[in-house]
Amino acid sequence: MPTFAEHVIASLKASGVRRLYGLPGDSLNGLTDAVRREDDVDWVHVRHEESAALAAAAEAGLTGELTVCVGSCGPGNLHLINGLFDAQRSRVPVLAVAAQIPGAEIGSGYFQETRPQELFADCSVYAETVTSPEHGPRILETAMRAAVERRGVAVVVVPGEIFLGRVGRDLAPAVVRPARSVVRPDDEALRAAAALLNGGGRVTILAGAGAAGAHDDLVRLAETLKAPVVHALRGKEYVEYDNPYDVGMTGLLGFASGYKAIEEADTLLMLGTDFPYRQFYPQGAKVIQLDVRGEQIGRRTHVDLPLVGSVRDTLPALLPLLTVRTGRKHLDDALAHYARTRRSLDALAVNDHERTPIHPQFVASTIDRLADEDAVFTVDVGSPVVWAARYLTFNGKRRLLGSFNHGTMANALPHAVGAQAAYPGRQVVSLSGDGGLTMLLGELFTLRQNRLPAKIVVFNNGSLNFVELEMKAAGIVNYATELDNPRLAEVAAAVGLWSRRVERPGDLEDALKGAFAHDGPALVEVMTARQELSVPPAVTVEQAKGFTLYAIRTLLSGRGEELLDLVTTNVARRLLR
Repeated sequence: MPTFAEHVIASLKASGVRRLYGLPGDSLNGLTDAVRREDDVDWVHVRHEESAALAAAAEAGLTGELTVCVGSCGPGNLHLINGLFDAQRSRVPVLAVAAQIPGAEIGSGYFQETRPQELFADCSVYAETVTSPEHGPRILETAMRAAVERRGVAVVVVPGEIFLGRVGRDLAPAVVRPARSVVRPDDEALRAAAALLNGGGRVTILAGAGAAGAHDDLVRLAETLKAPVVHALRGKEYVEYDNPYDVGMTGLLGFASGYKAIEEADTLLMLGTDFPYRQFYPQGAKVIQLDVRGEQIGRRTHVDLPLVGSVRDTLPALLPLLTVRTGRKHLDDALAHYARTRRSLDALAVNDHERTPIHPQFVASTIDRLADEDAVFTVDVGSPVVWAARYLTFNGKRRLLGSFNHGTMANALPHAVGAQAAYPGRQVVSLSGDGGLTMLLGELFTLRQNRLPAKIVVFNNGSLNFVELEMKAAGIVNYATELDNPRLAEVAAAVGLWSRRVERPGDLEDALKGAFAHDGPALVEVMTARQELSVPPAVTVEQAKGFTLYAIRTLLSGRGEELLDLVTTNVARRLLR
């Protein structure tokens, strides 16, 4: 009869899991020993359990398969929680095995006692405690099924001694794979959608990550309706490429053409997106929202017609009901605006006469140009995600990972760990901020120890840059945002990574080529402009007032040199162009 730990590993293996991310601990001894004795399941040793959960989320996001992270009792599994929130909000299937103190001690205030089943409730679709080895297999299979079918986090809490207990009988491993299904609105709802779309004068499509797998039908839909396609950030990798109707992104990280195409629409078709920013929705337009999760419909803006279904299953049924539109004015206006916007953005992504510090747009565009055609990009929250959104290009093979819903710092490096572990032969490039990298700096050791050849590009501007922008917009003098960094390339070299520090634009390409060609982990530290502004496509009156107050208060506080740097970095540069 197998132990419960052996049953866990056999079931994970049978369900396609090939690695567990975590740190060992005495309450996990039964499980780690079972991994040691199983050749086909690996242990990816990270330096912080938060990174284990983030790495598992990245692998699940890339593969769509169940992934696993583990934490020892008390503090060990509590460290998982931020990464599990990221996985839950990214809607990827992750199983977290949270070890617990001995069952007989629960409720006694024992050393390292917590209540993980309650603590993880807000970031999971399922959380349950195993009370005996015989009870465990049923809880495990239920948790795996919940994670896979609901595409979220499932937590199994296991007192340490239960891992070593026998399950009581020869039990076949649980095999959990996603069930296949077709999910679309009924015919009457599709006819209602077609009537609204056929009757619209200026139709715009807003597509998100739910458009994955529907690219060609989405392009046919845009051609039929003569509708510009705006993408949300998580939809970028699925929507933007080979799409003559794409007009860019909207939202705080987007740019003017995407915003304008939505603002001028009289009919908005939302496809697989829960785009959160209400100020970027049109006023007075008819709105159709299609989402496989009906509870998400209408959360952000008024919806005239709710449709429940997947984009991939719904568009083939909707397209035959649509009338081919001949008028193109709305589309052509949007495309022309996009072309102008794209030119202005690209004009900023150049070597500015060897001026230093380096403009981050130039860094992002150079990474884009030199990276492999099937590269996986991971991006930190903050300014790196802005430049990734505006300058990385996709082709149906490249992938993009980030903490786009949860918005946690320090995600890019752990996401790179998970991506590289899942695809050891594929190029993985992390666009890391200096704040994010240093928050979980220990994961550089993870790259070395596990021989993961990820490439880390650090945008080092010596600040929590996006926080500074938010302060400026709120009229607050920047405070407590400066980062006194060491030479991060030297830190990486001390860890054992190939590394370079880039201070001049002309040295960037050679450094990136060297990193990308290196057969192990590598880090390129780029000294970027601290005062580079990432201006959203629409600035509110409150934000304009905020910037004015920021300028006045900064001058009065005796820090006028910051304003001069801001003007030199942004306004003067744009005027010269």
